[in-house]
Amino acid sequence: EYSSGSSVRGKVRITKMGGSQIRSKLYMCSLTAMRANTACRELYQRLVAKGKNRKLALIAVCNKLLKQAFAIVNSGIPYQPDFNRISA
Repeated sequence: EYSSGSSVRGKVRITKMGGSQIRSKLYMCSLTAMRANTACRELYQRLVAKGKNRKLALIAVCNKLLKQAFAIVNSGIPYQPDFNRISA
């Protein structure tokens, strides 16, 4: 975040690191996940309710999708929408 005191505030921007094709595909997937995936929807709604920019909230959904996919591949367990990490 760019800020200097209380008078100068710049917009928060996302980083353009990584491949543009995968980034654009993840962004499009996050639009669908925001509607279909309850965990992603809750994350998006919580961030927007806090006053965050909608695009920033979508990028957070992209990050959540990546983490979910990585966990599924590593564990070998199919996706479970009602999975709770705390209950073990």
